Amino acid sequence: MIDHSSLAEAVSRLSSRFTGELLVSDDPHYDEARKVHNGLIDKRPALIARCRGVADVVDAVELSRELNLEAAVRGGGHNPAGRATVDDGLMIDLSPMKGIDVSPRARTVRAQGGVTWAEFNRETQLHGLATTGGTVSSTGIAGLTLGGGLGWLMGKHGLAADNLLSAEMVTADGRVLTASADENPDLFWGVRGGGGNFGVAASFEYRLHPIGPMVTGGLVLHSFEKAGDVLRFYRDVTASLPDEMTVFAGLLHGPDGSKLAAIAVAHCGSLADGEAATRRVKAFGLPVLDGIGPMQYCDLNKIMDSAFPKGALNYWKSSFLAALSDGAIRTMVECYAGCPSPMSMIYLEEVHGAVTRVGVGDTAFPHRNAGYDLLLVNQWTNPADGDRCMRWGRETYMAMKPFMAAGRYVNYLDQDDGTDSVAAAYGPNYPRLKELKAKYDPDNWFHLNQNIQ
Repeated sequence: MIDHSSLAEAVSRLSSRFTGELLVSDDPHYDEARKVHNGLIDKRPALIARCRGVADVVDAVELSRELNLEAAVRGGGHNPAGRATVDDGLMIDLSPMKGIDVSPRARTVRAQGGVTWAEFNRETQLHGLATTGGTVSSTGIAGLTLGGGLGWLMGKHGLAADNLLSAEMVTADGRVLTASADENPDLFWGVRGGGGNFGVAASFEYRLHPIGPMVTGGLVLHSFEKAGDVLRFYRDVTASLPDEMTVFAGLLHGPDGSKLAAIAVAHCGSLADGEAATRRVKAFGLPVLDGIGPMQYCDLNKIMDSAFPKGALNYWKSSFLAALSDGAIRTMVECYAGCPSPMSMIYLEEVHGAVTRVGVGDTAFPHRNAGYDLLLVNQWTNPADGDRCMRWGRETYMAMKPFMAAGRYVNYLDQDDGTDSVAAAYGPNYPRLKELKAKYDPDNWFHLNQNIQ
């Protein structure tokens, strides 16, 4: 039970030095601030601490301990399971923390924990630089990086976490620590894939690479009747890709509600090399739309945005596949034929190249084999459709189980994925992560995450 008088007293005391905003339920900005990307999540924190700097984060963590309020940490608020918020607890909201400092000569950037990939790319692309980031530009850099970070550049430059040089962490006891190869290297190992288990990541320093501003990318769409052929072709194409080229595929609906099969391409090399590398994809079949060509790198990172609108109701299921077999393809096509929502998708992300040249134990993220991640994106807008949409997601996931590998991608775990799923997400690195958790957060204060206990 919340002691509202103690909360009011603490907020009054803290407000004299807190540079951000402290929002309670009767504040006019409270309802907007408590929303996260997934409209299915409808939680009401006792207090939202909208931080503007590291000192605010420290104060928020200490206040949560003082009042014994569960602490949730929000960066971009994109997590499908709604881990960024909490009922009757304290939301530590980093979204006002938007500082970005690019060092073009050193090819590095320091960005605060509330930055999104759209904001990040806008600043780094002024200098023709980028690092692996989210494929949906409204995703926050914090959650994506802490969970590993699949993205368009991963074949050439690895995961977002593989490009992390340091992170500024606020621990549960209020300390401010740098996690890097030189300072607290064990913590640095853990934050590269271990999620928000060890503290609040207030800022990140990344390695940058010469990318763009023009790259080759886009989508080709085929009729659903050819979906099996498209996915088999996708398997053939991804069997031998250059590092510079990333290719995803999916089953989705077009604007008119018709079901389609899609291949999405990104090539981060020269435009001439990109044109040559994508020629095979463009020449396949009779697409209903060919949108592959030269484009701004920032625009490439927005091509999926309209498929993931803020406020849509979301329920995700995901797993790595043992192989993209004929049986797996046939099952996906059959299941998607009965998909009840035009906003729902079956999405395949292929992993190869630089990601696979990092050792399983070199970072907390263990999934270093070439292969495919399967994501079932269940989305809808009418709450009355929830039961049948979620049923389709669960039934499709169960139908795909015979084709799944043991591993899970922690960033895609949803509300009903339990401790076994977290263990699967970390595989052989889980015991070491448990030891690290005991060192940096022995009370498991930060537990509203994909929790390492």
